[in-house]
Amino acid sequence: MRLATWNVNSAKSRLPRLLPWLDERAPDVVCLQETKLSDADWAAELDGPLAERGYAVAHHGQGRWNGVALLSRVGLDDVVRGLPAEPVFEGGAPDARAITATCGGLRVTSVYVPNGRTPDDPHYGYKLRWLEALRHMVSAGDPSTTVVAGDMNIAPTDEDVWDPAVFVDSTHVTPPEREALAALEATGLADVVRDRWPTERVFSYWDYRAGRFHKDLGMRIDLVLCGADPAGRVQAAWIDRKARKGSGPSDHAPVMVDLDTAPDGDLGPVVPPPSAPAARPRR
Repeated sequence: MRLATWNVNSAKSRLPRLLPWLDERAPDVVCLQETKLSDADWAAELDGPLAERGYAVAHHGQGRWNGVALLSRVGLDDVVRGLPAEPVFEGGAPDARAITATCGGLRVTSVYVPNGRTPDDPHYGYKLRWLEALRHMVSAGDPSTTVVAGDMNIAPTDEDVWDPAVFVDSTHVTPPEREALAALEATGLADVVRDRWPTERVFSYWDYRAGRFHKDLGMRIDLVLCGADPAGRVQAAWIDRKARKGSGPSDHAPVMVDLDTAPDGDLGPVVPPPSAPAARPRR
């Protein structure tokens, strides 16, 4: 089974890249984030092409913002949109940030964690409450067969940003955010990409500005967290850098995890360009 997660940063805009990527990489289960489509618009744009490729689909949309989806060729059962007791931001309706289903015997959740904006913004507190609701959901189920995958909007350690000094006083790296992520992992989930590449420079997101992708000035904020069952079956875990290249890419690259069988060929996903500058030491 091949699992993948990808923040596509608009499914409609990225459709000319998403469909060929599905054909090339042939993932069995895909978690998508930032679809930026309503459920009706998703159905009109994507249901047909995805069905032609053998995918059952569940989407949780919010029009111009947010939006998450699950695609599966190994079953898509017991779909749940949102989180139990999901917090809301400033009295509004719940955002479309989580969708869960059983796929191939695993309970898979695609998540788009709130950004937080700045540490002194009310959205930051909302982010922490949202992560706590996610942790409660995982711990109330069976973490051993759980996969939580998506854009976590948290870099787990200083090694997961290109230069820690640049991110001082910013979201994504603050101790409360990292503690909330660690608490989620403490339910019994493993960060399988970092487990596979414990010392390598591994990023999944690069800002569009200033040629940061080509300079490898990125962050690792897209994660696949696996319970004991899938984690024990991981044969390969990698970042699909190829999908970030070329014309009209998302600013995120897909994260790929292969269970039971390792893929053939040279993946080349985690080796930075030779000219990539080294990250500064942890402060």
